[in-house]
Amino acid sequence: MLSGLWHGANWTFIAWGAYHALLFLPLILWGRNRKYTGTIAEGKFLPRPKEFFMMLLTFMLVVMGWIIFRSESIGCAWQYIYGMFGKDAIMAPYSFFAYGNKAGWFVVVMLVVEWLQRQREHGLEISFIRRTWVRFLIYYLIISFSICFGNFGENQFIYFNF
Repeated sequence: MLSGLWHGANWTFIAWGAYHALLFLPLILWGRNRKYTGTIAEGKFLPRPKEFFMMLLTFMLVVMGWIIFRSESIGCAWQYIYGMFGKDAIMAPYSFFAYGNKAGWFVVVMLVVEWLQRQREHGLEISFIRRTWVRFLIYYLIISFSICFGNFGENQFIYFNF
């Protein structure tokens, strides 16, 4: 909750901190907070079904927290979360990539980069490629892809408000 207060004096930030405390405190109390610290699917290309489910669950729980964090009010957060599981939820994956939504493809590419580089500290760490021109070409392609398909300028970075 203190982490929420540090981000701002709004109930949504406090609720965001409490939400993460509710998710994390049971792990600390049961001594399981350090159980899964290794690389997922180490030595394999794809994760096991249980690992995939746990990654998906963690992702969804964090996204729910982001909704609370970015909402104008607790009521708006509940409306948004309710809408995620309503009748329009079936069309959500389609609309994520349809209608010229370039951000969906950008997210997919960056998730693939992160997955392929999961054993490294940073997803864009490609120092293992010895040829400098190849590394620069890869970085150039990533930057170009980010500029072409990212949603820059549409949303203001949250910390610019402080």
